[in-house]
Amino acid sequence: MPDFCRRTGFTLIELLVVMAVIATLLSIVAPRYFNSVDRAKEAVLRQNLSIMRDAIDKFYADRGAYPVNLEQLVEERYVRAIPMDPMTDSALTWIEIPSPDEEVEGVYDIHSSSDKQALDGTFYDKW
Repeated sequence: MPDFCRRTGFTLIELLVVMAVIATLLSIVAPRYFNSVDRAKEAVLRQNLSIMRDAIDKFYADRGAYPVNLEQLVEERYVRAIPMDPMTDSALTWIEIPSPDEEVEGVYDIHSSSDKQALDGTFYDKW
């Protein structure tokens, strides 16, 4: 058959082999990707909790009382804004923990409102 009449392109077998290789690579990479996304969210949650707890402690050291709510930390400029909870994707879902001393009012601590389990087996709302 002359060269000008011959069709060029990929055969069905070649396409199937390439698709099988891609599927194999994706099955290896996908779990690692999703695991790294979860680890990144956990790191952000730890950092946000640390920032908010530090701001609450500084507020208490300056004023001698705990803030009434988290918005007071923003109003008094201890933080620029209430950080987002990466597990619930909202800044409004933090659980405000009151002081263990019943005579002292205000926000003593905060926790995430997510009831999901972390990669290390603990629950986010216990951090």
